[in-house]
Amino acid sequence: MGLVHADIELKGLGDSKLLPFTVTSLVDTGALHLCIPEHVAIQLGFDCEDSDKRSVTIASGERKLCPYVGPIQISFNNRKCFSGALVLGNEVLLGAIPMEDMDLIVHPAKLALLVNPDSPNIPASTVK
Repeated sequence: MGLVHADIELKGLGDSKLLPFTVTSLVDTGALHLCIPEHVAIQLGFDCEDSDKRSVTIASGERKLCPYVGPIQISFNNRKCFSGALVLGNEVLLGAIPMEDMDLIVHPAKLALLVNPDSPNIPASTVK
């Protein structure tokens, strides 16, 4: 399977004057969180120097201390969720937690992120 990218809309919820904007994200079911580069965090109205921190293990096995910002509204097609984001890397990475929250699936043959066809109108979730 190749790399999957999707256009998502991000909106920082800390400043109501800032407009949402669309970014192309790498869709990564092996990652948990939304990760954004520092320039995206700044566009969303966050101060990375003054933010909470998280200790994370990246793909190489290295541990890093990263800024953690939020809340952020993430939108894809007719779905929305609210999340924090790790400020890390040079591109937006959409991880499994926000994908699960929006009830999205990755279609390997189409290399596409899709709304779950079993629940096309409203995201479904299991709570038990």
